[in-house]
Amino acid sequence: MLITTSHHTLDLSKRPHIMGIINVTPDSFSDGGQLSSEKALLNQVKTMIEDGADILDIGGESTRPGAPAVSLEEELRRVVPAIELIRRHYTTAISIDTTKAEVARQALASGADIVNDISALRFDPAMLPLVVEKNVPLIIMHMQGKPGTMQQAPHYDNVVTEIMAELQGWLDHATDKGLRRDKIILDPGIGFGKNLDHNLAILKHLADFTSLGCPLLLGHSRKKFIGQLLNKGEAAQRDHGTAVISALAALQGVAIIRVHNVALTKQAITLAMAIRQA
Repeated sequence: MLITTSHHTLDLSKRPHIMGIINVTPDSFSDGGQLSSEKALLNQVKTMIEDGADILDIGGESTRPGAPAVSLEEELRRVVPAIELIRRHYTTAISIDTTKAEVARQALASGADIVNDISALRFDPAMLPLVVEKNVPLIIMHMQGKPGTMQQAPHYDNVVTEIMAELQGWLDHATDKGLRRDKIILDPGIGFGKNLDHNLAILKHLADFTSLGCPLLLGHSRKKFIGQLLNKGEAAQRDHGTAVISALAALQGVAIIRVHNVALTKQAITLAMAIRQA
């Protein structure tokens, strides 16, 4: 599984790659408002890269449950300078976490390599033509509903098969419109329109999602269900639980693991891969 970007070729077949989360938002559920200066941003980026991040995921709009929408202008103001700053210092692959095609366009022009669309192309009809035009990797994530309402009453008859079917549908749609299959990464969307039982079922059956034939991304870091299981109310207290799930994901063939704490994740993945290869 090779994912080619403008700066790198990521060989996802040898080991899981770590995607470090860079939130340039004032209201993220986990670390909002902490990167309000260039120095703070560069310090976090430096630490993540030294700790083993292969990709940096830059987001300018919080997707926590109930989060308010952010205007195009405000999202651009947050993410474009951040990407330009990082790119002046590092060549590490960058993904732009957005549902807006214009944000993606300007982010790619500023040095981003990958588009991470949590809406699976549903929110902006211009997103897919843009990604096809630019020939860049695209992350398609499953979400039931929208961030403002997705956790009110999520329901599935069979969460794994239904998510797989929807991801397959969006995968087929994207390839029908001209996006190369080897540019697509799939994400089952942990915590996006899922309750505790749904999340656990997805994690138990991660290997099933790899049958769709695209690299799989998992974004479970610090999420509420971990706190529910471990009685950890603060998001930053959930890093060890996140690391355990990261190791289990690595053993089930997940290709990209999206996290806040890169160092712990690196340790967890290293141990998991040693066990798998023993």
